[in-house]
Amino acid sequence: MEYIFLLAILLFSVVIHEVSHGLMADYLGDPTARYAGRLTLNPIKHLDPFGSVIVPLFLLLLKSPILFGWAKPVPINPHNLRDQKYGSAKVALAGPAANLALALVFGLTLRFIPVLADNPGIYLMFSYIVFINILLAVFNLLPVPPLDGSHILFTFLPYSLQKIKIFLNQFGLFILLFIFFFFFRWVIHIVNLVFQLIVGVPLF
Repeated sequence: MEYIFLLAILLFSVVIHEVSHGLMADYLGDPTARYAGRLTLNPIKHLDPFGSVIVPLFLLLLKSPILFGWAKPVPINPHNLRDQKYGSAKVALAGPAANLALALVFGLTLRFIPVLADNPGIYLMFSYIVFINILLAVFNLLPVPPLDGSHILFTFLPYSLQKIKIFLNQFGLFILLFIFFFFFRWVIHIVNLVFQLIVGVPLF
């Protein structure tokens, strides 16, 4: 039952993440996601069979301490954005910002409404929501393609450093795998620090 609950939280969180990208793009003049029917909270519209189902289930079956996954990226046409200079960065930032906002809402609720924090079931549920959304925000802000952080980096990267962009685009997947296997504990450490800042106590 706990596994199903965790999967539901993860799915809800990644859907919010992707819809936020689409809403920001639509606000900035690109209706591509809206025309594709992706500005909806209906998870069926966003499911990626591998990232939304297979990977999370695999991690759960392995009893991994980390639950992770993703939804289908919403379609974005950056050429339609009114803000051609910073539009892509704004769209990219919208996803992690939405996850962080969810973490703040549920985390501050735990922190400042003691009656909820005293209920073990509610405390566990809200803690999972806060942790998963902080994890999604922090991980997606890593400046490695295809993560959101890469779009933010490329927006501000001067032309003289375009070789960095080419390198990251070519080897982004390998860099991500390297981070996941060798440095992911540091990502979790950052997530736990943010969790403690919001909720007032560490998760681990």
